[in-house]
Amino acid sequence: MARADLLLNLVRTGSRGDQAAFRRTVDALIAEERAKQHHVLAEQLKDSLRQNGTNGGIALRTPVPSGLLAIQEPRRLVDDLLLPEGVKALVAELVEEHHRRELLESHGLEPRNRVLLVGPPGNGKTSLAEAVACALGVPMLVVRYEALIGSYLGETASRLGRLFEEARQHRCVLFFDEFETLGKERGDEHETGEVKRVVASLLLQIDALPPHCVVITATNHPELLDRAVWRRFQLRLELPAPTRDQRVEFFNRWIEASGLTVGLSPRTLANKVQGNSFSELEDFCQDVRRRMILKGLESDPRPILEERIGLWRKQYRNQIA
Repeated sequence: MARADLLLNLVRTGSRGDQAAFRRTVDALIAEERAKQHHVLAEQLKDSLRQNGTNGGIALRTPVPSGLLAIQEPRRLVDDLLLPEGVKALVAELVEEHHRRELLESHGLEPRNRVLLVGPPGNGKTSLAEAVACALGVPMLVVRYEALIGSYLGETASRLGRLFEEARQHRCVLFFDEFETLGKERGDEHETGEVKRVVASLLLQIDALPPHCVVITATNHPELLDRAVWRRFQLRLELPAPTRDQRVEFFNRWIEASGLTVGLSPRTLANKVQGNSFSELEDFCQDVRRRMILKGLESDPRPILEERIGLWRKQYRNQIA
């Protein structure tokens, strides 16, 4: 049976119509049932949430007034992603801490709310930020660098202050992609004093974030980040290129979801199709599906697939040459 505190919170949030809190509580119940190996019940709870037509997302009722942030309604689920086991476990811990933050606060503790994602492009950093927002039942606010970076002295730091002030007004995930754009190493002799001021302002703003605002940053170039920036983040998660086992699972999910008869097993596809990222594997699958539809779904899929694999291998060899 689910814990009493979760059941009580479910009744409270439902009775007062707090949909976001209700969603967080149900997510916590799902995690609880999965931990007890009650997978059927967990799936039933998950399916019930999806029946509202938002695929697990939430409605955004509070618009952000300025152009420094873009509002994104999160729809991707953590279970949709192929994550390293250690990363998946830490993300589950983060979500649980926010679902049960009242219990932590009663003991003088706060949930962690500062996350740094590291890894080559196309391996799920943005998708993971979206999935965390979805699991927490909050909007994802994406930083718009074209509106943030100014050309005059002090302009960027001033806008950065306004950006964080806006984010603090919301229960949200604040997402910085390509975080090295702001968090550059201050010891670089080629950088100007303005960069150092921006980094100093960034560190102060991150430190001042309340726990209800989860900041998630992503970078492809961790070597460029200032050392003090690294220390600000309670969770530093690496999302590497897909392993062979992950490629097998990726193709297995794709075949099941597409309903296509491709003529090759997921294991064979994983052996034949290498890739630097999940996004490249997604591009390959979309390419195969596109050609199958245009050729006619009743056609033999093997020649189409073999042709696409040959083209993919040639392209992949050119990339790594």
